[in-house]
Amino acid sequence: MTKKSLLIISSVTAAFLAITMVAMQFSEQVQWSAFDFILAAILLFGAGFAIDIVTRKIKSRNRRIAFLIAFVGLFLVVWAELAVGVFGTPLAGS
Repeated sequence: MTKKSLLIISSVTAAFLAITMVAMQFSEQVQWSAFDFILAAILLFGAGFAIDIVTRKIKSRNRRIAFLIAFVGLFLVVWAELAVGVFGTPLAGS
């Protein structure tokens, strides 16, 4: 991982968390705890890191696209489960 890609991933993660922090100031519907922010940071940074590795290491375009779809899909499923409990696991946020 290069310093530039680490900076980009960290900046995007911080931007998404800042958007949520601002939303908390203007809406009662957004209520995150410190744990929520930590977990979101881990998920966002991990997804960015995985995407960076896939784009750098996998040379075949079709395989790269398949891996990217898989990582983004997994990220979205985990995020949705933690947010609203789509599948009803004990990790569900509701």
